[in-house]
Amino acid sequence: MDQEKKKNEHFFITLFKPLPSTVRKTIIDDLESSIRSQFDYFLLAFLASCIATLGLITNSPSVIIGAMLLAPLMTPIIAIGMASNTEGRRLFKQAAIALVLGCLLAVLVSILITYVNRKLPFIILDGFSAEIKARTRPTPIDLLIALTGGTAAAYALTHPKLSAALPGVAIATALMPPLCTVGIGIASGDLAVAGGASLLFLTNAVAITFASGLVFFLSGFSMFRRNGENKVPKDIYITALLVAAVLIFLSVFSIRFVREAEEKRKANEAIVSEVNKLASVQLVNASINEEAGTLNVLITVQTGIPLAHFQVVELQKVLVEKLNRPVSIKVDQILVRQLDPLQPPTNTPTPTLGPSSTPTQASTSTLTPSPTPTETQTPTSTKRPTETLTPTPAAAIVQKLEIPSLLLYQTPNGPVIGYLRIGESIKVLTGVEWVKEIKWVEVMDKDGRRGWVPVYYLNMQP
Repeated sequence: MDQEKKKNEHFFITLFKPLPSTVRKTIIDDLESSIRSQFDYFLLAFLASCIATLGLITNSPSVIIGAMLLAPLMTPIIAIGMASNTEGRRLFKQAAIALVLGCLLAVLVSILITYVNRKLPFIILDGFSAEIKARTRPTPIDLLIALTGGTAAAYALTHPKLSAALPGVAIATALMPPLCTVGIGIASGDLAVAGGASLLFLTNAVAITFASGLVFFLSGFSMFRRNGENKVPKDIYITALLVAAVLIFLSVFSIRFVREAEEKRKANEAIVSEVNKLASVQLVNASINEEAGTLNVLITVQTGIPLAHFQVVELQKVLVEKLNRPVSIKVDQILVRQLDPLQPPTNTPTPTLGPSSTPTQASTSTLTPSPTPTETQTPTSTKRPTETLTPTPAAAIVQKLEIPSLLLYQTPNGPVIGYLRIGESIKVLTGVEWVKEIKWVEVMDKDGRRGWVPVYYLNMQP
């Protein structure tokens, strides 16, 4: 039994060989120096948050990876793990302050960039990008990645020859992108996105702190001794309990997410199956959300023939039967017309209303002793104003308005088919309609898309 215990101890001593005191002191001094360099730390945090936010908005993984490599947030978290072994209260305080201020800076920068982009839309945000959504639903897998990443980072830090592995650890245990996702969620008014990203950052931070503290303990950094042997510091037990609590919460969260995903998958399959049964209808998108036990489904389709109301009612009944739960459905129709270059469209004559001549009969009776009444027929001509249904196209410039965005509609108040930019030149076509006291005009943008916009969007050109 004693021999087996000695073998186990020999294995751990070989794997985590206690470092000489001079090496330990050098590592601690380097960590303290990195945290004390406030200008360098905050400059890198600012630049990394800018890059990460722009990468998330543009859905660019390569840009986000660049932010991961630049972000300095790993250093204070590892320093907290070191402080749990060395009774370094000053180191703990400095690292905690640096971490909190760095997190606040990243969130504020991402809020500012997102807000400016929404006011001056360099990039049109039609919902959240895939990179943003990927950081709003952490799972136990993310916790395991952070544990292994924190272990690798602390181990590489205690072995200078392995320092080249630190950039890979920074990519695996991403800290800056979740913080910037928090800011994007706050600026967009979506607390679910902000909350999910906050949970991911908390998961990474707790796991890295625990893993690095354990590695430093095994490497001989612990100042806690009992009967001549090092004992595990109390802070490591605390972080271990936090890791366990986060793991339980993420497991419950993941089970719920998996159930929701399964419900949406079944609903999507049912929608695709039923829409494909409709003639001349093509499914464009299906948005599914759950609220108060009811699936709210918004379906967008392209069709050459408008759907009738009874078809939508029938579609809803079928979904309710297949999913066995309440379903609320709405359908947006995008009317399309197929053009064949071998069959030119038939020209339809434009009807015009002109003058018309209507004969009228007037019967005049007299009381004179005439044998028969005299009947006269008087032709009359009534002039009517001519109404032309094809006005000449005109030019217009899209002007600035205090509204969220400038949209191009398929029909007045119908489905949105595109966006317009301030100062864009467009062609005003022939169609004019009044809907709820708003005048709508038919236009064509520079990409050749035909649609409808309120006339107050436009600054008409002579």
